[in-house]
Amino acid sequence: MDLFGEKLEQYAELVVKVGVNIQKGQVLHLQSPIEAAEFARLVVRKAYEAGAKYVEVEWEDEATTRLRYQYASEDTFDYYPAFKAEALEKLAEDGGAVMHIKVPDPELYRGIDSSRVARATKAAAAARKGYQHYVRSNQLAWCLIKAPTRAWANKVFGDLPEEQRVDAMWNTIFQMNRVGEGDAVDNWRRHIETLKVMQEKLNDKNYKSLHYRAPGTDLKVELAPNHVWLGGGDTNRAGVYFVANMPTEEVYTMPNRTGVNGKVTSTMPLNLNGRLVERLSLTFENGRVVEYDAESGREHLESLLDTDEGAKYLGEVALVPYDSPISRLNRVFYNTGIDENASCHFALGSCYPVNMQGGTALSQNELLARGGNTSLTHVDFMVGSDQLDIDGERQDGSVEPVFRAGQWNI
Repeated sequence: MDLFGEKLEQYAELVVKVGVNIQKGQVLHLQSPIEAAEFARLVVRKAYEAGAKYVEVEWEDEATTRLRYQYASEDTFDYYPAFKAEALEKLAEDGGAVMHIKVPDPELYRGIDSSRVARATKAAAAARKGYQHYVRSNQLAWCLIKAPTRAWANKVFGDLPEEQRVDAMWNTIFQMNRVGEGDAVDNWRRHIETLKVMQEKLNDKNYKSLHYRAPGTDLKVELAPNHVWLGGGDTNRAGVYFVANMPTEEVYTMPNRTGVNGKVTSTMPLNLNGRLVERLSLTFENGRVVEYDAESGREHLESLLDTDEGAKYLGEVALVPYDSPISRLNRVFYNTGIDENASCHFALGSCYPVNMQGGTALSQNELLARGGNTSLTHVDFMVGSDQLDIDGERQDGSVEPVFRAGQWNI
């Protein structure tokens, strides 16, 4: 086996054993682009070798998806097949695991009416609300991973000859997932321990609020009472530790829904379900977005904010140092699952109940009453740079630096 084949084997084993951490007798649902079929088959083999009872593969084809938005009648975009949502919810109820090779083409919906995409996205989110409860409370093992597609590689590595772009993307995916130098599974276990150290430090600090300052940004974010910082992975209801995002470099927690005030400006493009939004700015008053703009893709940002009332509030605050391994690659990937690990970021929409002590046992109304946010959507956008300073306010009112020039300072 050549070096590329060895790395591919390591990567597949990594996402099975560390990502979803498949257990003997467990069912795995794998969503994969057709273009990533070769790698998906390798994941299937690794899952069976690890003891999976059954692996179901759901193939995705973006060209087919685009055809719907081009040619379907206007009255069909509020429809989502109930049987798909019910199957995922049943899988979660029965203790299955979900893995998604998530690599949307940043240019997929160029020329498509954004309202069609927004309506279809909202319909899917509403139908899958029960399933998403399992995901956002980490009750099942789930993992988002990456594999190259030609459209994505062409966007990210357009400065290389076309025949080199997919290989360049594979090598980058291996690098950001710590594959190729020693045992990848061991590398990840050490990485997770490093993230846990910072997670514990922030939980000990128990900040009341964080104050962000950078060009175009002056934002104060109160943290929810009894918030919990997490990083690396989490344990599902069966006691199995899994890593939901690979790669991951963040530690994250829950903002207080009505405690966000000021203005924030993004520092990286946002791939919003196949539609690019660049240099977005949001102004918050008492937690709610009251003004917004973007240098491009403003209409897509507007559609996101119109998803529901909760989409106008923050659900997540995440810290990532500017010198993270992915940031050092010095490349925009037009994929939130990667770009968010090169940059501090926020998320509009639903919070993760696991970021509050006892949060997973709360109803949505109880979560709202305690400072959490609920929504059909959850969309991260990047705000980090080498010019970002963050101050933390302690419970006693004292203030101390958390970030200086984009780096940890605690």
